[in-house]
Amino acid sequence: MALLRLKFGVGDLGGSALHLSFRYRPITFPRHVPFQTVQPSRPCFITMTTKRSPKRLKYSAPRFTKEDGLLYVEADPSGADSWKLEPVVELLKKGGVGVIPTDTVYALVCDVKSHSAVDRLRRLKNIEPSKPLSILCHSFHDIDTYTTGFPRGDGQGHANVFRSVKHCLPGPYTFILTASKELPKQCMRYGTPTAKYASRKNVGVRIPDDAICQAILGKLDAPLISTSVKYPKENEWILDPVVIADTYGPEGLDFVVDGGVRVADPSTVVDMTGAFPKILRQGKGPKQPWMVAEEKEFALHEEAAQ
Repeated sequence: MALLRLKFGVGDLGGSALHLSFRYRPITFPRHVPFQTVQPSRPCFITMTTKRSPKRLKYSAPRFTKEDGLLYVEADPSGADSWKLEPVVELLKKGGVGVIPTDTVYALVCDVKSHSAVDRLRRLKNIEPSKPLSILCHSFHDIDTYTTGFPRGDGQGHANVFRSVKHCLPGPYTFILTASKELPKQCMRYGTPTAKYASRKNVGVRIPDDAICQAILGKLDAPLISTSVKYPKENEWILDPVVIADTYGPEGLDFVVDGGVRVADPSTVVDMTGAFPKILRQGKGPKQPWMVAEEKEFALHEEAAQ
C-alpha cells in the first residue's frame, strides 16, 4: 500500500499549514483471467421445401424455356399473366401444334384453318382419319359459324334447348353438332361403323371454362382443333404438363402451356343431332334434366372429347 502526501501552505488555508495524506491500494490482476466469450446471436431461418421431380425442374426456370425446339410456358391458372401466351398464339397462327389446359384435361390443339397442322396433330396422336376431332370455341359466335347451331325447335320433334345450353357454357361439356361448310373436311367424321350415322358430318364443340384456354382463344380469329392428350400406347390421360412435354416433345410438338396438374375428369359428351340430347359419356358436367342418358355411340367420340 502506498502513501500519498499533499502539503498546502499557510496562505492557501488561512494561515496554518495543513498536511493531508491519502493511501491507495494498487489493483493487481491475475495473470490468467477466464473470459467467457459471447457469440453474437444469429438469425434463425426455417426453410420449407417442396419435393419436385427432376423432370419438372427441367422446365421450372426461366418461365419461357426452349428445350429441343419445344416452347414451354408456365402460366398462372387465373390468367393474370396472359401476356406470356403471345408466343403460343404466334406459333398457332403459323401452323404450330401444341398442348394447352382446359377446364377438364389437357388438349392437343392446332389452328382449324391449317390443313398441315391438322395432319400433324393426327400423326402425333396416331388418330385415324375416320375419327372425329373437337373444336375449342371462344364464344357462341364460333359455334354458329362452324356448325348449324343448337336445336331451337322446328316442329319436327327437335326440342328448343338453346336457352338451357347457354347455362352450361362455358363449362365441361362437349356438344356434338352438325358441321357447317366452314369446317374443314379433315375435322369431320366420315364412314362411321354405324350405317345410321354414315352420312352425317358431325363435330364436337366446346367452350371451356378455363382462363388460360380462353385467353388463347380470344387472341385468335378461329377455333382450335383439339383432342385429349393420352399416353401413346395406353388409354389414359396425361395430366402433368411436364410428362406431356417429355412424351410428345421428341415427336415434334411445338409448345406446351403449363397450367398445373389436372384431374382425370373429362367433359360430358352430349349428342345434339337427334330428336333429344343424348349423353354419350358422363363426365365432369352434371346431367341436366333435358338430357337423356345414352352410351351406344361412346367409342366414336372418345378420342375427340376432353
